[in-house]
Amino acid sequence: MLLLSAVAYTAWVLEVVLSTGLDPVQAYISELAAEDQPLGGLFRATDLVAGLAVLAAALLALSAFHLRRPAPPAAGGSPVGRPWAAGGWAALALFGAATAADSRLPLSCAPTSDEMCAARETAGLVPATHTAHAVTSSLAVLGALGGLTALTVAARRYRRWPPVARYGPWLLGAEVLATGWSLGAIAAFEAGHGTWALGAGQRLQVLLVALWLALLAAAVGRTGGRDSAGPRGTFVEGTVRDAPAAAAPSRTERRDPV
Repeated sequence: MLLLSAVAYTAWVLEVVLSTGLDPVQAYISELAAEDQPLGGLFRATDLVAGLAVLAAALLALSAFHLRRPAPPAAGGSPVGRPWAAGGWAALALFGAATAADSRLPLSCAPTSDEMCAARETAGLVPATHTAHAVTSSLAVLGALGGLTALTVAARRYRRWPPVARYGPWLLGAEVLATGWSLGAIAAFEAGHGTWALGAGQRLQVLLVALWLALLAAAVGRTGGRDSAGPRGTFVEGTVRDAPAAAAPSRTERRDPV
């Protein structure tokens, strides 16, 4: 489901081969799904699939946390569990729900390419879905950043999901920069100072989230549900303790193996 969401979340790359009439460097990525766009229904559907798939994956992960029985404190376990991982999956659930809601609250027109649409939006003469869309989009960004941050910390702190532990910090840094670019470009556009390559910034932002989802999918599949990629063992806070081995030989046995 994580991999499905990553693929569906990059459906906007179809604009390379499909004629959308929008400038990918300047246009909001949400404008592809606007009600007045010829391919709006296609992009709304792919956004819905992406949101529902990642929401289902996150809820299943949170259910696994609820059902998992950690090792008792006497064995070195922690009754608290792994808050960074649980928080990361909760953030991804928010991202999925907001993305699905985003697809049901499309823009009515494309403000970056339609001057009349931009004027109506400035005057507040567009449907309320424009405001609702801005809210759900903001929640989706917060959920994506929160999930990326928390699950990367979890991967490094709990020694699980080696691909996420290795590449997660780089993707997180790039995502923060792309988000800053997008927010700055949106502020410039709304102030009437041009788009500042708004479309390119948003597409980079969305692409990095999709890459992160694919990386997480690969990491989860690689570990096969275990807490780390290493040998199966007993859960310990921050590590995986090897299962008890055979009793160590006594001093006499070591001296005389016969």
